[in-house]
Amino acid sequence: MTTPPITCPACGAGATGRFCSVCGATLGGGPCPECSTSLSAGARFCHRCGASAVAGSAPRKPADSALPWAVAAIALVALTALVAGQQFRGSRTSADAAATAAPLTSDGVVRAPDISQLTPGQRAEALFDRIMRLSEAGQTDSVRFFAPMAIAAFQMLDPLDADQRYDLGRIGIVTGLTELARAQSDTILASNPNHLLGLSLAIATARIERDRVEERSLERRLLAAQSTEMSSNLAEYQRHRADIAEAVSAAKEAKP
Repeated sequence: MTTPPITCPACGAGATGRFCSVCGATLGGGPCPECSTSLSAGARFCHRCGASAVAGSAPRKPADSALPWAVAAIALVALTALVAGQQFRGSRTSADAAATAAPLTSDGVVRAPDISQLTPGQRAEALFDRIMRLSEAGQTDSVRFFAPMAIAAFQMLDPLDADQRYDLGRIGIVTGLTELARAQSDTILASNPNHLLGLSLAIATARIERDRVEERSLERRLLAAQSTEMSSNLAEYQRHRADIAEAVSAAKEAKP
């Protein structure tokens, strides 16, 4: 008996079997070939490990797989130095300012900053902010140094919310790990096809991969969804308002 064709949830093409012959997306879910996590219909990448969901695709390189817990420990050490360094730089603005800003012990000694109260989410966010600043400054070597630590920190937060997935995807963009970025955008859009951060991340990924057709298609979706989505006042939209505005502006300029 011939299986009737269905519509691919990723590209809209008619398809049969388990995978779309046009875009390679899964048609009925199934397990990830890398980590066996259950995939949603239309997924092209695993939302957990980032592996390609396309049948017969090449296995991911070890560098793209989950990083060892040892890297997470290094991340914490690096973040400790980072936060402490920022505190010390701030305290050196002037002697009076340092004395006012930092609490003193009973013998008049400035108390060292306490970073033990940072939650895993705060550590991941701090590393993300650091990487974005370094990227904007063109310090690519420092970006590559901190990126594995940040990725490990985000992996410790599982499950991630849309805001955290966008941050992780942005790290993938600035480090050239487009598979990581696409996995995050696919997961965000699987939950909300009009999510502005998911669309912005997917556009950035398509741009790096020089997929102009997909880039233009995603830009049209972004412009169509902008007004309604922004009225929802999601917290992640407020935090990344500048990123969304930049993506919308670029989409308008590219609109034929």
